[in-house]
Amino acid sequence: MTALPVWFEVGSLVVLTLILVADLLLVIKRPHVPSFRESTLWVVFYIVLALVFAGLMFVIGDAEHGAQFLAGWLTEYSLSIDNLFVFVIIMARFAVPRKYQQEVLMVGIILALILRGIFILLGAQLIENFSWVFYIFGAFLLWTAYNQAFGDHEEEGGDTFLIRMLRRRLAITNDYDGIKLRTTIDGRRFFTPMLIVFVAIGTTDLIFALDSIPAIFGITQSPFIVFTANVFALMGLRQLYFLLGGLLERLEYLKYGIAFILGFIGVKLVLHAMHENELPFINGGEHIEWAPEISTWASLGVIVAAMVVATVASVAKANLDARRRGHTLGEEIPHFTEEGDRAERDESRVER
Repeated sequence: MTALPVWFEVGSLVVLTLILVADLLLVIKRPHVPSFRESTLWVVFYIVLALVFAGLMFVIGDAEHGAQFLAGWLTEYSLSIDNLFVFVIIMARFAVPRKYQQEVLMVGIILALILRGIFILLGAQLIENFSWVFYIFGAFLLWTAYNQAFGDHEEEGGDTFLIRMLRRRLAITNDYDGIKLRTTIDGRRFFTPMLIVFVAIGTTDLIFALDSIPAIFGITQSPFIVFTANVFALMGLRQLYFLLGGLLERLEYLKYGIAFILGFIGVKLVLHAMHENELPFINGGEHIEWAPEISTWASLGVIVAAMVVATVASVAKANLDARRRGHTLGEEIPHFTEEGDRAERDESRVER
């Protein structure tokens, strides 16, 4: 696989940085709950942008570069959707007002980028100097796949030890004051619940960074492809949150599709480690030649198939359950719209 031109790598990083900064400024200057149409247009824009970038990888690099980026992007995108699911749990558990959710999501995405960037640098150095790290990555992903399939997702959005400690040690109000971390009440300074939300979001980002970086290093060892795949997977995540609305909670089989992808990549990493083996207590430190190497195209096919099957099965089951209750799926999914927020506030006033 030929190396990508330096101008392309540097130019791509500059353009991606400008897009992320523009997205951040948009949130700061125009805070609002995006409509279904607005969210759809932004999500489509970011997906098309990723596909255009993949096309450039095919043209400027080669087919292997393009396939590695696509496989890496799809893997990270699926994990980002799972990350988004936990964000939904956190937002609901801490009752974050919808008008502040855009800002919270943007902070979560920035934290995710920073943490993943750190892990990419560490992972690249480990892989370059210690090939046996693939055994550890592979075993970790297999354990993560099991936990993903059979663990409790809601625990990830729960009160961690750190959050419980913050509640005990700090004076925290019950009400939000915009996205401020501190507020003044009767001349006294208090922390707001937003501090707890940001800690929960940051902890979640750390956990998913630990999962996602070994996963994509199982597809490519190029730090540039790893980082750009992560950036494209996280871009548009904020709008995707509002687009999917209540549908995320109905994608019942999504976790199994993601677990299958993680398990598959875990096996691929172990096989790669066996093929490159240098550990003296395994096969006398010699390479295990019979260990098959799974191609990038095979990985891409497995990733796409797993996500399609999981999504279709989830939607089919959700539709079936909705019909049993005498509704359609679309009627039961709340959309995050300003009109919906106003109706919800009016309804709560009537109840009071």
